[in-house]
Amino acid sequence: MKKISSFLLCAFLLAACVPATTAPISETPTSIPTLVVATNTSQPAALWIAPSVPAPLRDAALASGIPLAVDSQSATQIVDVANSGSMWIYALVAPFPTVTDGVTYADLLSTWKGVSSGPLSGHVLLLADSTLAAFTAIWGEPASSTVRSVPADQLLNAAWTDMTQWAIIPFEEIQPKWKVLSVDNQSPIHKTFNADTYPLRINFAVSGEAAFTLPETNRDPAKLATVILTGVTALVRATAVTMELKGVTYPGSLIRDTLREADITHISNEVSFDKDCPYPNSGYRNFILCSTPNYMDLLLDVGMDIVEMTGDHFADRGTQAMLDTLALYKEKGIPYYGGGVNAAEARQPVLLTVNGNKLAFMGCNGKRPEKYPKANATTPGAADCDYPFFVKQIQEVKAQGYTVIFTFQHEECYSYGPCWKHEEGFHAVADAGATVVSGSQAHFPHIMEFRGDSFIHYGLGNLFFDQMTYILPDGKVIDDTRREFMDRHVFYDGKYLGVELLASMLEDYARPRPMTEAERTAFLLDYFAASGFIPLSSTPTPQPTVTLTPMVLPQVPGTPTP
Repeated sequence: MKKISSFLLCAFLLAACVPATTAPISETPTSIPTLVVATNTSQPAALWIAPSVPAPLRDAALASGIPLAVDSQSATQIVDVANSGSMWIYALVAPFPTVTDGVTYADLLSTWKGVSSGPLSGHVLLLADSTLAAFTAIWGEPASSTVRSVPADQLLNAAWTDMTQWAIIPFEEIQPKWKVLSVDNQSPIHKTFNADTYPLRINFAVSGEAAFTLPETNRDPAKLATVILTGVTALVRATAVTMELKGVTYPGSLIRDTLREADITHISNEVSFDKDCPYPNSGYRNFILCSTPNYMDLLLDVGMDIVEMTGDHFADRGTQAMLDTLALYKEKGIPYYGGGVNAAEARQPVLLTVNGNKLAFMGCNGKRPEKYPKANATTPGAADCDYPFFVKQIQEVKAQGYTVIFTFQHEECYSYGPCWKHEEGFHAVADAGATVVSGSQAHFPHIMEFRGDSFIHYGLGNLFFDQMTYILPDGKVIDDTRREFMDRHVFYDGKYLGVELLASMLEDYARPRPMTEAERTAFLLDYFAASGFIPLSSTPTPQPTVTLTPMVLPQVPGTPTP
């Protein structure tokens, strides 16, 4: 169990032509102009705030009540770029539907000087006036062909209008429709971020005998929290056989470190743990699903912190298996939601405080009740999607300062989706105030949507499940079921900063591996286009060649090979 600052559990506990001979820039100038202030101590105090100063520092200086000077020469105190002092972190950002993950500092500085190269080739950098002034102080005058000033409140719209335009913004202005790019493999939204080696940091200080202090920084690591949401987990059939052959923790071996690094790792486990579960059969026609209790070791090994219980197959092995499963989660200290010993418990949220961020998890099963029985007053099971109830609950929890993460088990389709009644349900909880709305049911990954202040992902695909291929009703065999999203959501000081799309490919009927660069590029371009974020290409996205090597699995006589 990863460290969480406190648990309050309900329901349990991101060119111009310039001669190529321009010299490359390799490092940040270290000499900052010396601030000169008036030395006549008999003159009244007067404050000068340089144009380079970001808004929060400007506000802090204004709060001192010192009258503003008409210019820097007549000031007794000056707030400006300095060699030390308040450390302000900036981010290189691009519109959300951007495939590029990062750039080098050398490429960034070359672009500043008019020679865009590497991933920045063909791109323009946008900066608000204060940010432009700050970086001009340390990097020198930029090239007008590759660097432009845009009002702060127009940056995002300008970038989305022309996606060749990226931006540099202060950390506090990050929001979900931006994608934060790393610079020399350092990203300020990562928990491994090292400010001491990060190039996009600038110090500000007060010269003279300051009568006030400035905030130390705009990024306190103690206020950052990450949550990874995952898709379908069902440790059954060929996945279970693989676990028996190669070890229970084998399926998570290539993504384990990524999952464990998050503050909260979410697993949606669709099936119950049953001590009487028979030895697994790899046949794909087996739909009465269960896992032996020792399979819990896989989920614990990948760092599961919370489990979603909205799955269809939770009730497959009956009431006692459901109760035993819930008891096992309690024994292991894993809070659950979206299911419970009865309808009342199943509908309750799990409330967590993580590095000062108040997060609420809730979810339900939106499938037809006549086909998929739900928990009732006396029987365990998944929570039914009673939308009036959940709308009210979301509003109440949000009023208490919580950011709501709502996840669904819903109808399934083997296409980009959304499927039957997805939009109705997902929109209902988003409009009620849920910040993150995510589908845990999809075996074929689904599209994404920004709706108001909410990010909706209709389905992440599988996590641990054996669908290497799927046969459509028309007989066509697809392998899109191998492609998987894991969504890493980032929160800071009670604010939602956005999501990083982590992409995996299923192997061995059981084990996701991080996608290659070619696989991931094709995957993201497909989904950015299908989601309406970027235009559909007139030519198909080049797909990497994937060779499927069938496993030789032990079979129960008379059952088909998956």
